[in-house]
Amino acid sequence: MSISATILLVEDEPDLSAPLAYALGREGFAVVTAETGVRAVELAHEHHPDLILLDLMLPDIPGTEVFRRVRAAAELAAVPIIMVTARVDEIDRIVGLELGADDYVIKPFNTRELILRVRAVIRRTQSSVAPEAVIVRDPKPQEQVVFGRLRIDQAGHQLWIEDKVVVLTALEFRLLLALYERRGRVQSRAQLLADAWEDGITVTERTVDTHVKRLRRKMEGASEYIQTIRGVGYRFRSRPEDA
Repeated sequence: MSISATILLVEDEPDLSAPLAYALGREGFAVVTAETGVRAVELAHEHHPDLILLDLMLPDIPGTEVFRRVRAAAELAAVPIIMVTARVDEIDRIVGLELGADDYVIKPFNTRELILRVRAVIRRTQSSVAPEAVIVRDPKPQEQVVFGRLRIDQAGHQLWIEDKVVVLTALEFRLLLALYERRGRVQSRAQLLADAWEDGITVTERTVDTHVKRLRRKMEGASEYIQTIRGVGYRFRSRPEDA
């Protein structure tokens, strides 16, 4: 892989951070390390990494708070994040994925397997344009589809509501497309899990509800295009005028 993708490694244990950074470097990645959550947020803004490996147990603030601060920044909102933790509670894994994490790894882990996960996540998101580029790009008409107030650039992984850019994570964009491409038809939560979540990540159907809620919030005035079908799942309206 010719990637010289930048990985932000957030880990407070030097005995784990140093060998992992070395292994990632040997694979061709540029690695930036942080031992605290506050420093991680600073480095994320400074380096705009292609992926963040985020330990949840940090000495200053929880990894979940780092996650929220990164996602709250428009220029970082689409950066994929893999959460890493020594805690094995199922609820912790579910919470991590419901926040919008792209993957979740439990310590101790096999370094080679972790690197393969990193490659897989970057491969899934490398066609996404960085948020700052999204803001200035004027898509060509043939690259986009229009549905009422929405303009969707499927190739560029970009969404506009009228003339306003909406920054989505890679997962949120896959979820939007899964709904839009079958507009007018009800999609079960299980079907959406199969379509939007990849690489055998196991999550509960409740996770779909969390992500649909977040997607609707980002869509603001166009959120009514996505209907909740109680007891079944969700449906993207057939026509914008039906909203």
